Amino acid sequence: MAAVVHDLRQKTGDTEKITVNLGYVDLGHVDLMVREGFYSNRTDFIRTAIRNQLERHADVVKQTVVRKTLELGLRHYSRDDLEALRASGKTLDLNVLGLVSIAPDVPAELARTTISSLSVLGALHASPEVKAALVDRMQ
Repeated sequence: MAAVVHDLRQKTGDTEKITVNLGYVDLGHVDLMVREGFYSNRTDFIRTAIRNQLERHADVVKQTVVRKTLELGLRHYSRDDLEALRASGKTLDLNVLGLVSIAPDVPAELARTTISSLSVLGALHASPEVKAALVDRMQ
């Protein structure tokens, strides 16, 4: 009988690294919870705390998403996508809660021509040149 193994870790591309500064007493409480076996490590504690807060405020988040017409999730734009947009004479107003990914081969000029505004609550993955070209359009 073959064993089925499921990898429960998130893929590197599915997460964004952040830094959290805690006071010594708070950090001590976290370490105590880990030592007592409530959490496997500090990261597990922090992720759980964040998820609990997101769940606690889920209704407010949903209302805000609707009110601000935010797109949820991952939005990826390739060079072909943006060249087709430029050919049609249209531009993008991006309001995303999640991740906006602009392909590494997209020239800064093409991004600037096709993206008229950019608001990302989450993360923006793009080349430094594209980010610099769009800095005045970011909200």
